[in-house]
Amino acid sequence: MVDQQRPRRSCLAVPGSSQKMIDKARTLPADQVFLDLEDACAPLAKPDARKTIVASLNEGGWGDKARVVRVNDWTTEWTYRDVTEVVEGAGANLDCIMLPKVQTPEQIVALDFLITQIEKTMGYEVGKIGIEAQIENALGLNNVNAIATASPRVETIIFGPADFMASINMKSLVVGEQPPGYDVGDAYHYILMRILMAARAHDKQAIDGPYLQIRDVDGYKRVAGRSAALGFDGKWVLHPGQIDAANEVFSPKQDDYDHAENILDAYSYFTSEAGGKRGAVMLGDEMIDEASRKMALVISGKGRAAGMSRSNIWTPPED
Repeated sequence: MVDQQRPRRSCLAVPGSSQKMIDKARTLPADQVFLDLEDACAPLAKPDARKTIVASLNEGGWGDKARVVRVNDWTTEWTYRDVTEVVEGAGANLDCIMLPKVQTPEQIVALDFLITQIEKTMGYEVGKIGIEAQIENALGLNNVNAIATASPRVETIIFGPADFMASINMKSLVVGEQPPGYDVGDAYHYILMRILMAARAHDKQAIDGPYLQIRDVDGYKRVAGRSAALGFDGKWVLHPGQIDAANEVFSPKQDDYDHAENILDAYSYFTSEAGGKRGAVMLGDEMIDEASRKMALVISGKGRAAGMSRSNIWTPPED
């Protein structure tokens, strides 16, 4: 079955038509790599790019990275061939299909049906390949809850800022930055929160889209920090120079991770028979209870997924 919680702090976009970039991507510390058949791949290059992607997935060497292919959206003439050739050829070495410009749940259902047919035909485990749904216009955002539940394959809901900005006539040419004249608040807050609420309500991951100023790492961190603060799980990276920034921004700080793990250990002890079966106790100067445990689980989960190690460990008080 699909893995809803695989780490996706950094989701690296790689043109499916570039063998050089694909080979480089194998060596980079991104949590996820998606080989792109859509915007990063010219129309005349798509047929050969499918073959390149299949061969590259089957060659292996991807380590623990999530292996994803972004196909073209259902309004194009390329989608069914994208899905059929890639899943038939490399389904055993593929984690997810990313579907761009998702507007209705029916588009997810159609993709699910097609993948299922291929899995059955090829003898793959049915349901193993996940779906990543990219929201890029107003209709998709309005339907985001239905999209999130359209198939058990759905693992992530992704914000696609460039097409979204164009679709609502936002007065900006700088993707992800505040439009001129919007000098109070965040023009993207509503969009990000709608996506996040749909994801969290249905146990999916929420992923922020790209920041196109690839040499402005400070700008990347600032924009990524906005979605990370809300609770997003990760963000796209378009250049190797953005990967470390994404992994840093979407990982807990060491002190926060240690504190979360200590809350979990302390709460587990104090609610036990040995700890007095207490539901609310003091951990240093802080009172912790069941709500604290739930909050700590979020931070510890992100830290564990990032491979973090504790720098200090809580021990039960001596009798």
